[in-house]
Amino acid sequence: MIATRTRYRVVAAAVTLAGVTYVDRVCVGVLAPSIMADLHITPIQMSLVFSAFTAAYALFEMPTAWWCDKVGGRRVLTRIVLWWSAFTMLTAAATSYSVMLAVRFLFGMGEAGAWPSAARVFSHWIPLRERGRVQGIFFAGAHLAGGLTPGLVALIALYLPWRMVFVALGFVGLAWAAFWYRWFRDEPREHPSVNAAEADLIETTRGLPVAHERGTWSEVFRIPSLLPLCLQYVANSYGYYFFITWLPTYLAKARGMSSAELAIFSGLPLTLSAIADVTGGFTTDALCRRLGVRTGTRVIGAVAYVSAAVAMLAGTLATNPRIGGTLIAIGGAFSMFTLAPSWSTAIGLGGRNTALLSSVMNTAGQVGAFFSPLVLALIVDRTGSWSLPLHVLSGLYLMAAVCWLLIRPEQPTATIPAPLPHAPRPSPSGTP
Repeated sequence: MIATRTRYRVVAAAVTLAGVTYVDRVCVGVLAPSIMADLHITPIQMSLVFSAFTAAYALFEMPTAWWCDKVGGRRVLTRIVLWWSAFTMLTAAATSYSVMLAVRFLFGMGEAGAWPSAARVFSHWIPLRERGRVQGIFFAGAHLAGGLTPGLVALIALYLPWRMVFVALGFVGLAWAAFWYRWFRDEPREHPSVNAAEADLIETTRGLPVAHERGTWSEVFRIPSLLPLCLQYVANSYGYYFFITWLPTYLAKARGMSSAELAIFSGLPLTLSAIADVTGGFTTDALCRRLGVRTGTRVIGAVAYVSAAVAMLAGTLATNPRIGGTLIAIGGAFSMFTLAPSWSTAIGLGGRNTALLSSVMNTAGQVGAFFSPLVLALIVDRTGSWSLPLHVLSGLYLMAAVCWLLIRPEQPTATIPAPLPHAPRPSPSGTP
């Protein structure tokens, strides 16, 4: 019997989810000048609005992921997307700084756990040998959507006020949630489009413990590689939040770019990241098969972060604004090259605690995301330098490269297995 390929449709749905999350996150940075002018918000206050999302996201990330490990991604992701879509639309109702702060905090509360829940879906639906490329494609969808968002939002804003832009984007999430709840199932064998051959293939190669075994919080925090895995993700998220919050302002004030150039260069880091995500995913799978899991992922993580640090520093030193903007975008893309090995490692180390361990890593990332806009605003306010915050980011990337040398992604999952023959489905009597 030829196995069906329903798992790839699950990946497509998850990629769409990733894209919607980034559109909703990035649009607030693009619309920040209009929001600040309308609500009389200062740059420091706007930084707190940006960080309110990440603070709530960090606080509720692990509880939501723990819940997802218990009840599955179908119900949890539906609730997450419904919640965040509602508060995306309610952003339009903000009438003051305090209301905007509260709405963005509640928005972050609702979106918390989305990506660990997606990791949990992949752990149940995707064979171990395919996870690197799947994670790469997943992040590519997110970053491509984020990269296209500045131009898309700028175009919509020509016809709609900033409040109506948030309302329009909220409806996209509502449509996704309705589709997901109706179509998706937590276990491949429960899905009507999955035949026995595909269910057997997934179940024998996904590397999960038997169904009756349950994981615990203590298991996650006893994993030796957890600390360096989390620290390298702090650097990743710190940089990402610079790209979606203050990068447009940096390019305008420090580089003197016009509105047309801003639409291109503001989205360039995430656009290039989409390419890096896919190549990073395929490279992860290829190197892990060739060199082993430990060497393969360490090489990718360390080399990518060193390259990101060098490109970011060079971008601040370049005298030509377009060359500088391009180098900064390349630095961001190099940092995102590490996402596939990061999340594949989290899934492999997590096992029955996949969503929870992924949430710990992602929560650590939100710490970096929380401080990113605040640190930049404070440095610029105190020193007047827009280059110094990027030098800090370059240093964080170097720290992340060192962290990858300390990660042991092969434990407890030692190898990426080769394709296994489909096991025959047993008859009710137990005989072939």
